[in-house]
Amino acid sequence: MPIATVNPANGETLKTYEAMGVEEVERRLQLAEATFRTYRTTSYAERASLLSRAADLLDEDQGEIGAVMTTEMGKPVVQARAEAAKCARAMRWYAERAEALLADELPGENDVRDSGASRVLVRYRPLGPVLAVMPWNFPLWQVVRFAAPALMAGNVGLLKHASNVPQTALYLEDLFHRAGHPEGCFQTLLVGAGAVDEILRDDRVKAATLTGSEPAGRAVASTAGEMVKKTVLELGGSDPFVVMPSADLDRAVETAVTARVQNNGQSCIAAKRFIVHADVHDAFAERFARGMRELRVGDPALEDTQVGPLATEQGRADLEELVDDARRGGATVLCGGERPEGPGWFYPPTVLTGVTREMRIHREEAFGPVATLYRAADLDEAVLIANDSPFGLSSNVWTRDADEVDRFVRDIEAGGVFFNGMTASHPAFPFGGVKRSGYGRELSGHGIREFCNITTVWHGA
Repeated sequence: MPIATVNPANGETLKTYEAMGVEEVERRLQLAEATFRTYRTTSYAERASLLSRAADLLDEDQGEIGAVMTTEMGKPVVQARAEAAKCARAMRWYAERAEALLADELPGENDVRDSGASRVLVRYRPLGPVLAVMPWNFPLWQVVRFAAPALMAGNVGLLKHASNVPQTALYLEDLFHRAGHPEGCFQTLLVGAGAVDEILRDDRVKAATLTGSEPAGRAVASTAGEMVKKTVLELGGSDPFVVMPSADLDRAVETAVTARVQNNGQSCIAAKRFIVHADVHDAFAERFARGMRELRVGDPALEDTQVGPLATEQGRADLEELVDDARRGGATVLCGGERPEGPGWFYPPTVLTGVTREMRIHREEAFGPVATLYRAADLDEAVLIANDSPFGLSSNVWTRDADEVDRFVRDIEAGGVFFNGMTASHPAFPFGGVKRSGYGRELSGHGIREFCNITTVWHGA
């Protein structure tokens, strides 16, 4: 894929970039290593001041960078501005809390005496340059949720962003530079996917984090395993959205529509499989299909647009293949399912029912505004359907029954279970998945410690 800004609303190529050569990548790796030697010794107060300044600048730039994201990947502009605001809040969250999250830990006195020590502590120390391989769907947020904790921990960042959001990638480097971070503290590498392996093999790169597809995650994990380097992977998701009879059906339907089409349906944590108890299935299906049908699809630069185009032409083609395969297998299309006429990579909000295990869409992630609807006879079948997926990122459950809550928490295979609401990420709570959705955690104290050298400091008696 060329490194270029291509407007998905009309297919027009607006700006192209040359990939950095070997010499420029080498210069930046040297700079990252040199900067880390001194940045690692800065105080939490110094780092917090820099990150807070970056947050202030991002707030000032909200309209400008929101428009860039909309142009580069088709995100509705209201959602783009909200993403920028969310990133600024996360920066401040880590600026205010990192020192406490990484404070020295003191084991119990009895354990210290038992070890023969006079004093023991556990200290969190930074690792060094961390490579971040990031996707286009949340081009600011995916990066900031890595960068904010990593920089506060004393690491430095190397960003390999998706090739279709180069302006956003360059903006991020410039943002941290304008905030006063030392040169080399956060750098964007404008390179293609083929360059990642060699960069990750470089001894100066100490760890890597990737958000993206399962094949990309496998490639990074394989190389990192060979080189014995720490990785955090957040891969695909096909999150279940379970509705039980005790649910507030009106709220469940309203939230289901938003959960499926947020970010034009291109979100790993978007609800994708809607599993509805037989007692309320038909009522839910009718209201859900109507809500999806009534969404305003159009130019993402307009304030009232709810669903814009898919980010890439190939992405739309992949989504169409999943829907067509399901239709050939006997699935019923309740709404949508046909590519519209005209320019741009638009695809209508679509609801499929009668999906079976043999259909590709049952086991593959539908990265776009396409929902699959299942009927569950009881709680046991709802859990079985929910877990019948290679992914386990997050999940949504609608019930007001306390016993059912306990069962779903115990039995759903996912990194999160959200009751009576929509899955969302927040800096205070760990984020990540199980199964083929990846491993490790981002955000919260768990996320900031992922790229730390957890060091036991033992003093003899």
